[in-house]
Amino acid sequence: MITAENITSHELIGLNTRIIQSTNPQVVGLNGRIVDETKSMFTIDTKKGQKLIAKSTSSWSFSIENKEIIIEGSRITKRSFDRIGGKT
Repeated sequence: MITAENITSHELIGLNTRIIQSTNPQVVGLNGRIVDETKSMFTIDTKKGQKLIAKSTSSWSFSIENKEIIIEGSRITKRSFDRIGGKT
């Protein structure tokens, strides 16, 4: 189960997210569902189509257990497989 304490160790595909801060002001406020993830990028399904956004240059907001969780992109700039502890 994803909680505020362990969100960075879980799969993020399928979660809704919103960019709350970014070095690119044009993407601030962008929101949607994460549909794909690479080491450095999220693919987000938005109302205006799919957008590729760099993880490390933004702060991401997730709603978990009715709480807003804010994560700096640098904390999740890894392949999901490595982040969730799959690499031995």
